[in-house]
Amino acid sequence: MLDYIKGTIAELNPAYVVLDNHGLGYMINISLSTYDALAKLPSMEVARLYVHEAIREDAHLLYGFADKHERELFLLLISVSGVGVNTARMILSSLPAVELEKNIASGNASVLKSVKGVGAKTAQRIIVDLKDKIKVAGDTLIEETGEASGVVFEEAMAALVMLGFTQQMSQKALKKLFKQEPNISVEDAIKKALKMM
Repeated sequence: MLDYIKGTIAELNPAYVVLDNHGLGYMINISLSTYDALAKLPSMEVARLYVHEAIREDAHLLYGFADKHERELFLLLISVSGVGVNTARMILSSLPAVELEKNIASGNASVLKSVKGVGAKTAQRIIVDLKDKIKVAGDTLIEETGEASGVVFEEAMAALVMLGFTQQMSQKALKKLFKQEPNISVEDAIKKALKMM
């Protein structure tokens, strides 16, 4: 599985980018927020996109994101029944990541319904399925733990979840740790959190 692709931007438009990596051109579908991030780069700049591979019977598609946080939101969205890759991309193109998280966390279905292709039922399903998961990501944690340690918190959280602990358990342990030691390293946070669980 691919984690990211790094290469020079051969072609860029709001729907996709072509990254040239050692003579291979990867066509990667992107959201408008990723397009904005790439458009700010100087010409012939090397870009790195975190990717998600969607392998179907009739196609092998790549979806790219300027940062891991946007990719995590995308993966959460496509985990909801009835939300496909194109709908998830449309949602991320219509709403900035922080705004999307706040609206899901607060149960604001009307904002989600305003996105093309998202009906009332789908908006409600997104809120019901993701309300508890979305609080873990991004802005909320950075507000609580400070910007620098917010990144450390997210990395430690991702590691604990990969080790098989639930997000809720991991978040609880890490929050307690970060209150005591706001400048803790990722490695120490993981080690100490493991002892607490």
